[in-house]
Amino acid sequence: MSPALRTLQADDGQHPAQLALALGRELWAAGARSCASCHGEPEKLRGVAARYPAFDEGLVDLPGRIQRCRVRHQQLPAWAPEAEPLLALTALVAQQSRGLPLQPPRGPALDAAAARGQRLFTARTGALNLACAHCHDERAGLRLGGSLIPQGHVDDYPVYRLEWQSLGSLQRRLRGCLNGVRAALPAWDSDELLALEVYLSRRSAGMPMQPPGVRP
Repeated sequence: MSPALRTLQADDGQHPAQLALALGRELWAAGARSCASCHGEPEKLRGVAARYPAFDEGLVDLPGRIQRCRVRHQQLPAWAPEAEPLLALTALVAQQSRGLPLQPPRGPALDAAAARGQRLFTARTGALNLACAHCHDERAGLRLGGSLIPQGHVDDYPVYRLEWQSLGSLQRRLRGCLNGVRAALPAWDSDELLALEVYLSRRSAGMPMQPPGVRP
């Protein structure tokens, strides 16, 4: 990240995701079966986001958990992937864990998912016949199209990308990378994407969380 982007991410007054976070707080307290009626203030969820993805009747990431709460407990229809309110609530919950180390949980199902995610990360795919590792391991720190290639850490999702002019989830970023190598795109919340999320969270374990991030 450039010094300007680091400054922007660290300054809550200038952070471009502030409108989304404000929407998240509105949604948190909205309705008869609000998030607040079960969880209290968002600040009580400090540390929760640091423990995702998790396993609960299948793999689930933080946006997926919010969707489950909405459907099961609020008895409302699920939002579409990348829906503005879903991203707003995800950012609000994730923000409560800023500064805490990412601590992805362990267990047989998660270990198996991480192993699958690692295989996907290192497997060539798409018309360009490239693997995630070719960029994010072998060429990390170099530039592609003028942009610095990162190491694939996930300590700051959801992120506000300037090219999107909006918040976006890790799944959106993964699908964007796959589209870039001209590979078939997995469905939202597919086993493939969730396995990659588990593996990437373990690559990032111990890093201080800084969501929502800001990226070019």
